[in-house]
Amino acid sequence: MPKSITTELPNEGETLYNSDEKLFDDIQANPGEKAYIFIHTVPYEGSVGLVNLLTTTRLLRKGFDVSVILYGPGVLLASGTRGYPAVGQEAFPGHMAISNQLKTILKEGGKIYACRFALGALYGFREDDLIPGVTPFHPLDVLDTALTAWREKAFQMNTWTV
Repeated sequence: MPKSITTELPNEGETLYNSDEKLFDDIQANPGEKAYIFIHTVPYEGSVGLVNLLTTTRLLRKGFDVSVILYGPGVLLASGTRGYPAVGQEAFPGHMAISNQLKTILKEGGKIYACRFALGALYGFREDDLIPGVTPFHPLDVLDTALTAWREKAFQMNTWTV
């Protein structure tokens, strides 16, 4: 059966959506407010890791004191040895997006932690292999960090993928 409806594609640069209308207030952090981002996801298996890091950067720019907690496969996000054909080199545009976003978070004052159990026991990944500025932590600190965030009445975002 031949196609019965035909439409023209929009021209490059034409606006298809109202990107100016914002329905909710643009919330900025009050002095001392914190945010904890817990990430348990496999790097590059989907967009979750990168989207969480972009959200983390946005929280920093809104004035929150932000801590990123990487555990399980999430620790692999913080690889300081990523790159191809050499460390730090992009094999294709966007290949280093996660590493670059983590470095932006650190540069803008965010704190990033990586679970030592996941590093060593799960992935054979050395602390020295982390992006400089990422702090390794004891596996029992995953729960204690969540409890700290709860006590501080901090914003928490938790993502699990496997």
